[in-house]
Amino acid sequence: MAGIAALTAAYVLSQFFRSFLAVLTPALIAELGATKADLSVASGAWFIAFALMQFVVGVSLDRFGPKRTASVLLGICGGGGAFLFAAATTPWMVTAAMALIGMGCAPVLMASVFIFAREFSPARLAVLTSTLIGVGSAGNVFGTSPLAAAAEAFGWRWVIAALGVLTIAVALAIAVLVRDPAKPEGHDASTGFAGYLELFRLRVLWPLIPLTAINYAPAVGIRGLWAGPYLADVYGASALVIGQVTLFMALAMVAGNFIYGPLDQIFRTRKWVAATGNLLSLSAVLWLAFHAGGGIGADTVVLVLIGITGASYGLLMAHARAFLPAHLTGRGVTLMNFFSIGGVGAMQFATGAVVTASTVPGEPTAAYRTLFLFYAAMLVVALVAYLAAKDAKPAAIRG
Repeated sequence: MAGIAALTAAYVLSQFFRSFLAVLTPALIAELGATKADLSVASGAWFIAFALMQFVVGVSLDRFGPKRTASVLLGICGGGGAFLFAAATTPWMVTAAMALIGMGCAPVLMASVFIFAREFSPARLAVLTSTLIGVGSAGNVFGTSPLAAAAEAFGWRWVIAALGVLTIAVALAIAVLVRDPAKPEGHDASTGFAGYLELFRLRVLWPLIPLTAINYAPAVGIRGLWAGPYLADVYGASALVIGQVTLFMALAMVAGNFIYGPLDQIFRTRKWVAATGNLLSLSAVLWLAFHAGGGIGADTVVLVLIGITGASYGLLMAHARAFLPAHLTGRGVTLMNFFSIGGVGAMQFATGAVVTASTVPGEPTAAYRTLFLFYAAMLVVALVAYLAAKDAKPAAIRG
């Protein structure tokens, strides 16, 4: 349990680093001359680096185990990236730092899921993963008004540098406390990256991939990147107000993971719980698209709903895990995580272009209406594909 606690602390940091840019937007624009497009690229760099590292992480988990995989990458890349961010003087340095941090955070959640998949009943995977994400999402909360207050009191550079020290400390704790699970009988990780080809031949996974790639994108994209510019441009909100609104959304994302966690056991289906939850997410995003600028209070309520309904990641991972061969557990969960985080990263780049192309001088809501419609369209495509997925009804939990 001490090892899981260390990995949970690392996941708190991972959640913080993927979402804190929205609060620092005013400072980075003022001090570094960064544009909204620059920050979109920087945010996207975190997710793309994180996603591409999943292939390395998957092989490493199967070959070397979670202890070495998570501790080495988090300490070197995560800690080093935080120090680079704290020292940044130009937008490209922020982008490079975010890419490094993304590489460092890449193995954290998957190391935990790997342990869950190897050492616990498959029926527990959705609730265990969702609970870990729910607890770890405290990092998402810390990246809102607490970060805004700390940055105002001490300066954002000192705050991020301190987080670099904390990141290295957590990596050391993982190295000391995590125990690698025993390898299954007949285990053979020698196939390396070729194992991914075996996974791609599993057609049962194909309909799950689009929704895995898109379900998380509206919540994390709006919370981590677009909430700040939207509230500032449309309502003239200050950094502290942005921090308060994003705090509510972050808390909703935490709650969403705990809400989704047991629902597959309650309703005896994973497919239809995920489909219903993402349909509600689609409805909330569409409401925001057609009512953008209608009032900061109403927008906050809808952002909270998007945060709750966009937390189906753990459920979708359990759905996919039901179809994975035991000897490809590490590569299987990281492959699906690649699509999840890669989808978010691709959407960060795409949404930057969407907002830039649809900006109308004197009409700040125009670009954001288009942004929210874009998120909605992607969710529609993903949901239609998911309807063809085979359900994976969970076994009853005993004991």
